[in-house]
Amino acid sequence: MRFLTAGESHGEALAAIIEGFPKGVRIEASFIDSELKRRMKGFGRGKRMAIENDKVHIISGMRNKVTLGSPIAMLVRNKDHNVFTQDADDLKKVYVPRPGHADLAGYFKYAAGDLRNILERSSARETAARVCVGAVCKQFLSCFAVKVASFVTAIGKVSSDLKPKSVSDILKKTNKSAVSSIDSDKERLMMRQIDKARKDGDTLGGVLEVWAQGVPPGIGSCMHFDARLDAKIAGYIMSIPSVKAVEIGAGFDYAGMRGRKSHDGIFLSNNSSGRLMRKTNNSGGIEGGISNGEILVVRVGVKPVPTLVNPLPSVNILNKRKEKASVIRSDTCIVEAAGVIAENMIAIALTEAFLDKFGSDSLREIKRNYKSYIKRNIPARGS
Repeated sequence: MRFLTAGESHGEALAAIIEGFPKGVRIEASFIDSELKRRMKGFGRGKRMAIENDKVHIISGMRNKVTLGSPIAMLVRNKDHNVFTQDADDLKKVYVPRPGHADLAGYFKYAAGDLRNILERSSARETAARVCVGAVCKQFLSCFAVKVASFVTAIGKVSSDLKPKSVSDILKKTNKSAVSSIDSDKERLMMRQIDKARKDGDTLGGVLEVWAQGVPPGIGSCMHFDARLDAKIAGYIMSIPSVKAVEIGAGFDYAGMRGRKSHDGIFLSNNSSGRLMRKTNNSGGIEGGISNGEILVVRVGVKPVPTLVNPLPSVNILNKRKEKASVIRSDTCIVEAAGVIAENMIAIALTEAFLDKFGSDSLREIKRNYKSYIKRNIPARGS
């Protein structure tokens, strides 16, 4: 499976095309819309999210809500697209790069004059198209009882060590949270920090976790570096704007642990199933680039949004004079939204690896292969 996105932040629409998605999967556009809505929410989002009302328009690859096996094409139309309909207006042009964005690096790479031509495509708005792809993949994974969810563990200096019991626990608790936290006490402190940053014309980053439950053992590969599941996930997560760190399982904590304490011992379950099980999950569900049947745990570090109301020093690329960085409509904190995007990117990575393992022509064939594999490997499945 492959996918491609197109479109600019203030262009007419964002587009996504999925190639190699199997035939026979029922896809509900309403679920894709719900994922798009989740991406737009969050305490600390800016005025752009109040303007848009993201909805998917599926234009190919399905009939009667069921995939055909042909390329799936989807559009998300932008309500705010006057930048590209009034490009003669100098007020829409940008010549002072913002530190932390792609503005200056893109200026060097593409010999750009108007930085608007860089920032429009490098904007995180593009991730709406990726969420559409991920929402399609989530619906495929649900056919095999694979669930993916995220929660925020830190905003700025406020962090929580509280851990959920399962993906269902995450979904239940974050559904009531304005910042997608499972810790109601820390949630209030997180919101206060966001409010203060907004008043100061500043922004905040944070940390989130994504859990995937029900991933069968054997997804990914140890045979080729680019087929390793952890490598694919890390690359996909790092492609999200503002993400600067990725950990799987214990991550950096491994560095301070001895081997006997860090690796997950293998035991026989106490019942008569004969399954092999783990009592810990420091590996985060992946060993040797392959899923081991335990819960997939990915931790993501998100930097503060680079566009500031109280901007940093910069230089005008036309006259080389010192100026404050351009101020463009933005958010105060996007960690919760980054979690939604990360969920969907992981759903894409899992679907690609799943199809590599079990085939990709039709859902019926994939289910047959999957059931045969699980039947053969029941003793080796995670508990």
